[in-house]
Amino acid sequence: MRELAVNSSETNVEKKSVKHYLSKFGALIGLIILCTVLTILSDKFLTINNIMNIARQSSINALLALGMLLPILTAGIDLSVGSILAISIMLMGIVSVNMGMHPILGILVCLLVGCFFGWLNGILLTKLKLPHPFISTLGTMNIARGLALIVTAAAPIAGFPYLIQFLGREFVGPIPVSFLLVIVMYIIFHIFLTRTKTGRYIYAIGGNKEAAHLSGINVDRVLVIVYTISGFMASLAGLVMVGRVNSAFPLAGLSYELDAIAAVIIGGASFFGGVGTVWGTLIGALIIAVLRNGLNLLNVSADFQMAVIGFVIIAAVYVDVIRQRKSKKD
Repeated sequence: MRELAVNSSETNVEKKSVKHYLSKFGALIGLIILCTVLTILSDKFLTINNIMNIARQSSINALLALGMLLPILTAGIDLSVGSILAISIMLMGIVSVNMGMHPILGILVCLLVGCFFGWLNGILLTKLKLPHPFISTLGTMNIARGLALIVTAAAPIAGFPYLIQFLGREFVGPIPVSFLLVIVMYIIFHIFLTRTKTGRYIYAIGGNKEAAHLSGINVDRVLVIVYTISGFMASLAGLVMVGRVNSAFPLAGLSYELDAIAAVIIGGASFFGGVGTVWGTLIGALIIAVLRNGLNLLNVSADFQMAVIGFVIIAAVYVDVIRQRKSKKD
């Protein structure tokens, strides 16, 4: 009987160990499997040029997703990042192109506008005591998009100075500068979330907001910081986008928030808050970029690609729901 009990306990430990590794590395395993399948299906996939193309294409969503990770860690969401991207680059265009001011000033305007709208999201959520960030960020999404259309009468702005284009167009050897920026930002955010008090508070608020408040954490202050950072990352992604296309247009970033949310959830974060990592988010962004790139190589229509991405999002959220149910049972 003792031997059976020992064997049973060892089996349970092994099962838990497998579940732990699948939970921790599931997104990475999925990325490897996806790359393997696409390598078999297309001889153009595993080439240096295509890999660097994926890195470049993933940069904007990777930056947006990194900002989106913080609200989701607090059991919130930011629907306004695509619109913040648009208003940030439009105002940068007015300053640096239409008014002919120094590009550094244009870049500062872009980043400060992103911070302002992110801060506004946080203030609306905390000071007006709105029931969910869905409401505040939905409102800000429409405000920012409307302003982006108003400030130039819906006209695009082109002809940006080289300094503004640098992040989106230049390479270091074969590697896009935009992807190097992504790596640097992910390292900074990893340190921020794992080595600072504010980072730990973000996880604590997502785990249990009321308990975090009772333990002395200034929840409102942390939430304002979270949404301000999310807005900043949206404007930084906009800066990279302008570098890629050398223009700013008011409908830029339309529905980009959906890809950002998908990347975070695919990367292992939970809509329920308190769970998620920086590197998992990067893998999630790469999965979306690889999937789109592979479907393009296979000449799959853009409409069908949208359907596939939608299916992946639903599957990722469903896995999250199952994971939460099992954790509650345990």
